[in-house]
Amino acid sequence: MENLLIIGAGQSAIQCISTLKKEGYSGSITLVGEEEHLPYQRPPLSKGFLEDSVGKERLYFKKLEFFTENKVQLYLGLSAKKLEIDNQKVYLSDNSELEFDKLVFATGSRVRCLDFPGSEHKSIFYLRDLDDAEAIKKDLETSDNIVIIGAGYIGLEAAAIAAKKNKMVTIIEMADRVMNRTVDPQISEYYLNLHQSYGVKFHFNTSLETINKVSDSLEVVCSDGAEVKADLVLIGAGVVPNIELAEEAGIYCDNGIVVDEFGQTNFKNIYACGDCTNHPNKILNKNLRLESVHNAMEQAKTVASSIMNNQMEYSQVPWFWSDQYDHKLQIVGLSGDHDLVTMRGTTNDAKFMLFYTKDEELIAVDAINNPKEFLISRKLVANKVKIKPNVISDLNTNLKDLI
Repeated sequence: MENLLIIGAGQSAIQCISTLKKEGYSGSITLVGEEEHLPYQRPPLSKGFLEDSVGKERLYFKKLEFFTENKVQLYLGLSAKKLEIDNQKVYLSDNSELEFDKLVFATGSRVRCLDFPGSEHKSIFYLRDLDDAEAIKKDLETSDNIVIIGAGYIGLEAAAIAAKKNKMVTIIEMADRVMNRTVDPQISEYYLNLHQSYGVKFHFNTSLETINKVSDSLEVVCSDGAEVKADLVLIGAGVVPNIELAEEAGIYCDNGIVVDEFGQTNFKNIYACGDCTNHPNKILNKNLRLESVHNAMEQAKTVASSIMNNQMEYSQVPWFWSDQYDHKLQIVGLSGDHDLVTMRGTTNDAKFMLFYTKDEELIAVDAINNPKEFLISRKLVANKVKIKPNVISDLNTNLKDLI
């Protein structure tokens, strides 16, 4: 009987197992996860879970019965320390070893930690796992002044929750606007105004220098000389892929574990899926590493099909979302290479879209509070439709007619 080993216990790992079982996989499956929790969803940690609208029990992908009924062996609270490809063995942190016939890396990513004086003080957090979220939630109850380092998705989502709890929130950002790497300045301005309407303060073009302990609180010192009082500091400095185990074993890595369109590494019977991969995307005609639920799920399905010897090429247009207050931002495609941005709707209505085109070909769409037309836009981007600005901006245009 074939022995499949999956390292990592996040979205990709569970989707891979679910797809394999659906397709009738008859081999044994072993799952290794660093956390002691059953596999759970991460996106709600900075959204519903942090604000108490999503309970802990709703985070878990599957109950324990799913794993026992499907004969999935769980090794939780353990990390994989060494991989011997020739011997087809993985050594764990408790000195045990596991053999495999096929191996899947679903190792995801981890937070990028900053090195600064004062990093050892209490009430300084990163938000990546369930334990982080529970600790932040507990500390938030007794904290009045919240300082967030980084105005990306995690920082802004956490800021929204803290602001709704009537906390004094200050965000420190190195760039000159929020979400500067992922959205157009028009959307940055919209979300800046939204956060400021809830009392959130911003310091742009500055970075964290040091954090001092002053009496019962903290003092965050910025590179521009600003000093901000804090009871709780949350750092959102991005993530890095977990590739060390693969790289040390000789698997080719380059800003992620490099895989082909079928999720296979440069070694036969070793695959990777999710945040940890650098993979080809024929629709976008480039290689990329993505941090998104959609990518994690769809690439896991591709890997499962490869394991079943039923190769299915991975070909998806990436999409993402962020919930801040009662506003939903949805993004499809990658907008970096556009030559024109066209707005549909107006920012005053709190319901608008930005269409990014290059030579009139639609390459990406950002939607604010417009999930219905966003669904249509996903198809438009996938179909690489040619579209004129006056057609997009005309609210009488039925986007369905453009598919």
